[in-house]
Amino acid sequence: MPATYLPKDLRQSWPRPSDPRPIVVIGAGGIVNDAHLPAYAKAGFTVAGIYDLDPARAQATAAKFKIPRVFDSLPQAAATPDCVFDIAVPPEAELAVASKLPEGSVVLLQKPMGPNLVEARRIRDLCRQRGLIAAVNFQLRFAPMMLVIRDALDRGLLGEILDVEVRLHVRTPWELFPFLKKLPRVEIAVHSVHYLDLIRGFLGEPRGVYAKTIGHPEAAGLANTRSSVILDYGQATRVSLAINHHSLLAPENEVADVTLQGTRGSASASLGLLMDYPKGKAETARICARGEPWEDVPLQGRWFPDGFVGTMSNLQRFVAGQDDKLMTHFEDAFRTMAVVEAAYESDRQGGIPPANE
Repeated sequence: MPATYLPKDLRQSWPRPSDPRPIVVIGAGGIVNDAHLPAYAKAGFTVAGIYDLDPARAQATAAKFKIPRVFDSLPQAAATPDCVFDIAVPPEAELAVASKLPEGSVVLLQKPMGPNLVEARRIRDLCRQRGLIAAVNFQLRFAPMMLVIRDALDRGLLGEILDVEVRLHVRTPWELFPFLKKLPRVEIAVHSVHYLDLIRGFLGEPRGVYAKTIGHPEAAGLANTRSSVILDYGQATRVSLAINHHSLLAPENEVADVTLQGTRGSASASLGLLMDYPKGKAETARICARGEPWEDVPLQGRWFPDGFVGTMSNLQRFVAGQDDKLMTHFEDAFRTMAVVEAAYESDRQGGIPPANE
């Protein structure tokens, strides 16, 4: 692709709302401190208050980010008028928290949408019944490098997509997430759900799912840390995920990328956040015309925290009538959870044994 052909204004960020509502954060765990609140500070959003089951943790987070109010109870937090409720609690607690919010509330739910499809359906039905304007925080869609690819796709630079690959060979320090040891589902439900949602955003609904997810001999106590997933998009498009969170490669040899190949061009993004985690490496986006060298797209942000700015901005703008679509609407997120469930069902059924005559 000649340099003059590659647009210099490929989209990397979501527009900010003109008059954002204040945010009430429910939960003060690691993801709130590492991503949600840094994102809101960067975007200039007002955080009106925070609540957590652990008052000391809520107080510490409030002091760190200069949040003016720590709520004594969930009902007290839920009584805040004209706000956005940012529910950042474990998946199994989302339904209980959402059920305590007033009808018609504006809500950003943490991903995944519950721990399984049964709970996701209950959350979906609750949102319908109570008229909640709710999105799920699938923020990889809003990461700068993924917005670049989305824009290139929308502008026709890639043509019809023929091939999508997600490759991860990294050493994730699972010891930083001890709560995962009690979960029967780890890798696909907690991590690769991001990629399944991202691919749905690019290609729409798959016809079927084939998957195998396993643990690792050196990852004692974790249900699974490695997965292979194939999504069926018919005879024209191949989609595969090769995910290994317990790679034995040296940090400098780790790989984490998403690549799309189309009839006109290709795009690739490097997920630097995941390599040598939590230190991380640079994130990149590249585009090329068919048969031509890659061309780097200079990035102005990162998945964390900018992706979190995007999900909140889209929700705020949708409520204000500035966006006509809520990109990660709970109805759309439910369909991602259906793909996750299909992957686990495929894993349960197993492969077809070869004939042994």
